[in-house]
Amino acid sequence: MKIALDGPSGAGKSSLAKAIAREMHIVYVDTGALYRSIGLFVRGRGVDPKDAPAVIACLPDIQLEMVFEGGEQHIYLCGEDVGDRIRTPEISMYASAVSAIPAVREFLLETQRSIARKTDVIMDGRDIGTVILPDAEVKIF
Repeated sequence: MKIALDGPSGAGKSSLAKAIAREMHIVYVDTGALYRSIGLFVRGRGVDPKDAPAVIACLPDIQLEMVFEGGEQHIYLCGEDVGDRIRTPEISMYASAVSAIPAVREFLLETQRSIARKTDVIMDGRDIGTVILPDAEVKIF
């Protein structure tokens, strides 16, 4: 089963998605964590997150893996669990900037779809019901 949850920033999408995932015993995919991980990588390279060509040049070096261990989502960036390092205000700003770059969104498209092919999921974030999971059985806005 695929559930897509779209909506404006700050509307409570993540809180709702986590509650639904718990209730239905399905995987909650925090798509924002993927963008935050790219932001962390870009910051580590000393790249301005608003410099689209420089960010795009980083993409071939980025390896992301989302693993579910003990009911928790873990993001591995180039083989290293990023943990809470992606949850800082600075990385939030980086994530926001890199997520506005179409090539970054395209880069993450297959990663997100691949997760949904392997397990029942609820995903929240931008364009989930229209671009990432257009075939979702349930779409909530």
